[in-house]
Amino acid sequence: MNPLHKLPNFVKSFYFLFSIGFVVWMLFLDTNDIGSQITLTRKLNTLEKEKEFYQEKIKEVESEREELLSNDELLEKFAREKYLMKKPDEDVYVIVKQ
Repeated sequence: MNPLHKLPNFVKSFYFLFSIGFVVWMLFLDTNDIGSQITLTRKLNTLEKEKEFYQEKIKEVESEREELLSNDELLEKFAREKYLMKKPDEDVYVIVKQ
């Protein structure tokens, strides 16, 4: 008894077998298989989250910049604290906490 006699005729067809082989090739063996697509989708999602984070940071920095450029007192305070700038007739002491 041959087990191929029990199968329907369309299963024994060249086109059906070729289609099954093609689907298996595309899903598992191709360079753009399902595993690669899942990995790339996850990476895309993390990159989009990072993009949102950095866009928020850019907005914060731009607002701080506008605030500094519009207010001379804040600009002087920022320069003194961040870059240790001083007026010619004063001394600056930096206290480092340990």
